[in-house]
Amino acid sequence: MVNCWGLLTSQEEPVPLKSVEVELEVRDHVATVVSTLNYENKEDKLLEAVFVFPLPGDAAVCHFSAKIGQTEIVAEVKEKQKAREEYDDALSSGREVFLLEESDQSPDIFSLSVGSLRPGESASIRLEYITELAVQADEGLRFCLPAVLNPRYQPRGSKDVCIQVTSVPASLVPYSLSFSARVSSPRPVSKVESNCPLDALQYLNTEQTQAMVKMAAGHKFDRDVELLIYYKDAHQPTAVVEAGQASAKPGTLMGDPVVMLSLYPEFPQAVMSSDASCAEFVFLLDRSGSMAGSRIKCARVFIIVPLTHLPMGCYFNIYSFGSSYEHIFPKSVEYNEKTMEEALKKVNTMGGDLEGTEILTPLEHIYSQPCISSQPRQLFVFTDGEVRNTKEVINLVKRNSGSHRCFSFGIGKAASSALINGLAKEGGGHAQFITGTDRMEPKVMQSLRFALQPTVVDISVKWDLPKGVSVTALSPPITALFDGQRSLVYAQLTGQSSEAVEGCVTVKYSLAGHPSQNQLHFSLKPAEDTGLTVHRLAARTLIRSLEKEEGERGGEQDGEVKKKVVELSVQSGVSSAFTAFIAVNKGDGKAIQGPLVLRNVPTPSEYIFPRTNLKARNPSRSTTVFMFKTVAYSQLSFHVFHCGSIGHQLTPREDLLQLVSLQKASGCWVLDPALAAALGKTSKEVKNTKPSAVSHLWATILALIWLHGFKMDAQEEWKLLAMKAVSWLRAQNASVTDVSEPQFLDAEITAVINDAK
Repeated sequence: MVNCWGLLTSQEEPVPLKSVEVELEVRDHVATVVSTLNYENKEDKLLEAVFVFPLPGDAAVCHFSAKIGQTEIVAEVKEKQKAREEYDDALSSGREVFLLEESDQSPDIFSLSVGSLRPGESASIRLEYITELAVQADEGLRFCLPAVLNPRYQPRGSKDVCIQVTSVPASLVPYSLSFSARVSSPRPVSKVESNCPLDALQYLNTEQTQAMVKMAAGHKFDRDVELLIYYKDAHQPTAVVEAGQASAKPGTLMGDPVVMLSLYPEFPQAVMSSDASCAEFVFLLDRSGSMAGSRIKCARVFIIVPLTHLPMGCYFNIYSFGSSYEHIFPKSVEYNEKTMEEALKKVNTMGGDLEGTEILTPLEHIYSQPCISSQPRQLFVFTDGEVRNTKEVINLVKRNSGSHRCFSFGIGKAASSALINGLAKEGGGHAQFITGTDRMEPKVMQSLRFALQPTVVDISVKWDLPKGVSVTALSPPITALFDGQRSLVYAQLTGQSSEAVEGCVTVKYSLAGHPSQNQLHFSLKPAEDTGLTVHRLAARTLIRSLEKEEGERGGEQDGEVKKKVVELSVQSGVSSAFTAFIAVNKGDGKAIQGPLVLRNVPTPSEYIFPRTNLKARNPSRSTTVFMFKTVAYSQLSFHVFHCGSIGHQLTPREDLLQLVSLQKASGCWVLDPALAAALGKTSKEVKNTKPSAVSHLWATILALIWLHGFKMDAQEEWKLLAMKAVSWLRAQNASVTDVSEPQFLDAEITAVINDAK
């Protein structure tokens, strides 16, 4: 019989983790997260508890401490191997000890080991990390608190040195979660949304630049906690200068002021008005076992959106993968009516029947294909990121970054932020996350628009500072810019000036052969009450760059780069791949006696999984590739290639997708019952308004009228589609003159809109 009062694993073992408390503080677009994990040993045995959990891949852990009774122990950052040895020594001597470290395989997975927890004893562990918030397609800033550590697919033949982690249904997770968020910004906070129930947003000042929100009581830890934060006039460049640490030596990163720039480049409209129409697009559809059933049907929706918006004259191909991979065409083909219909027909028959999730092999094949002359290669990756070889996949993209751009999408609540962000960063593209009931179309369209923009080259950053002040760049060189998309730059300021208190930074670049630049003037006066957040984010950025350099060198030169990482990590108190946080309670010096029992803390999931292995601490041209792996959207009950009967009432999302799916590759629509149904009309109603001998022309005009009349709120989703339709109309000049006088079109358009209303 199960003992219901205790905290139990699926093996009916007591679990010492009782609750998790999370406090989020967001300042503009930077988040500080403080998590408090409360443990209690209700057994009569000495325990070691192991909790494996995800964090954002670009997060930097900057504080770790434990409180036992009235004794607080602040952890130190040490070289990882030394920290592990110290942890083992403390365990063997019966001392209370705590170890926090990131996985050797992926920077978004951390393990927390609580060693020698005495019978009846409680411990409170405080974990603090900082992270930048990603900007979404609708200009919201996204924060995600991961709740799930799903089983990660391990490629065949890979080595496995692991610990066991229990995954149980969220309803059976024995520990509770409380969550609160405080938001502040120079600009007013317009709203805060979440996929979880929240109490009402409370403004803390009359300017509405500060606000607070809490999670509603009774929330089950059954999903990621996702927050979307919206500011007024969000796309404004900003600069924050943070004073150095008083106790740190001047001239060091922590001792000098650090500046963080948020840049939003604006491209010349003369260049942007003619989007690039040539590219090679490759779609890679995930057909692993988890995609079977309704998921694979919903994944097809992802193909409609980009395929129907592609410009004539480009090239494309569609790959699908699992444990093996397939492709529809032997090589990329020219995009036209015939190839588009053939591709969609084959995609519509695909199922989730290719077992595993091996992304590396199809990517290797794609990169082995020669680039097509004058067709820039863009790589779009749609995946849930459930892989073990994250670093290997990212390194492959990086090695091929000179021949393509990579746009990545994390699908579902278990997507690895390390993988998704890493692919986009190393591939010079843009990352997106789609979870819960998110509408994927705006995000897909935003990335597609980015992919159709000319590649920005010759990017440089020039600083203009007062005499006596010098600058040291801490961020890697900017390799990708997109119109209106944020770029972050960190730099260390050394020296002082008694003259001007203002600096200027200029970003220069070449876009489609046109030299351009954007400037930002900023105050050198340090901002108030920023703590050391900017310094630690800058340290994190520099550490990640050095870690990549170390990986490329393969440990050469006696680990010179690794030594720099360890030194910087220890100096800044920021986690790295080569360090760990270690805290030992030396107390009164008396060792704890008795055998040590291991307890693994379960993580929540939708289903009961067997114990799953996770890595432990002791072991210039651009093809567009779309990888798909989605969550099920039950509201999409229609088939995108089969229109319902005339008069069928579609949801706002369904009717737009239905119309989109009917557009031909050339950009036109056909006047038939399917189009009439999409417009909410009968065939007779549509045909009665048609001028003679202009069927396709009239159908296309009606579709554009409907989009402008009823779907302006979703304009970003069909903007490219409409541009393609208008281009087709302009090419039909001869036919337009057959529609009587120009006033005829105006009268008919007005009549159709009025009738529709």
